[in-house]
Amino acid sequence: MDDVQVPIAEIYVPTKRRTTLKPELVAELAESILENGLQVPINVRQDKDRYVLVEGLHRLEACKALGEEQITAIIVRARQH
Repeated sequence: MDDVQVPIAEIYVPTKRRTTLKPELVAELAESILENGLQVPINVRQDKDRYVLVEGLHRLEACKALGEEQITAIIVRARQH
């Protein structure tokens, strides 16, 4: 599977995933991403006109906090929840 650049605005985060968000971890990751870049792509699945987050909520939120417009992702085949 190849890494692709995905527009952050086109990524939907399911409500269930949002409940696990830890702001302190987002801040730590944002600092790390600034210093070293994004080391591990997020996982998304394609759903019509958007992408749905499968893994990588904190990395996604850290990139949003840094003002990034795109993020490196791997498009996976995952079942809908």
